[in-house]
Amino acid sequence: MTLTGERPPSMGLTEPPKPPPLHYVQDGPPAGGYPRLDVRRNLPRNVGPSATFLFLGGAVVMAYGFWRVGTFNVHRRELLEERQQVRAALVPFLQAEEDQRYLEARARWEAWESKVMEHVPDWKEKNEPIYKTRSHGPALFPF
Repeated sequence: MTLTGERPPSMGLTEPPKPPPLHYVQDGPPAGGYPRLDVRRNLPRNVGPSATFLFLGGAVVMAYGFWRVGTFNVHRRELLEERQQVRAALVPFLQAEEDQRYLEARARWEAWESKVMEHVPDWKEKNEPIYKTRSHGPALFPF
């Protein structure tokens, strides 16, 4: 609109647009149609083993593997039991050696203690345990 309120002359379309003239040629199928295409696969129908055979073969392989694992576990359990029996048979000998070592170490300790404390008045050697309980024994050798 202008300042005076008048409308300017129309610059747009006054009629709907018309389609372009038909001067082109559209391609179409040849007379009688296109030739037939062969889209079949050129492979024989049965190639390789059937799915049933593959499934059964996999089941056999897995069953054999589970059987081997089971037999290995039995063998391993037997070895572990044998090792535990050997250790149980050796425990008295090892405990005797540890007791002997403990008594020798205690004798050395008491000799050292006597030597160190000989100048202290009113000190007497006592072989009583420090703690008045039976639950604290000498340290045992860890097997």
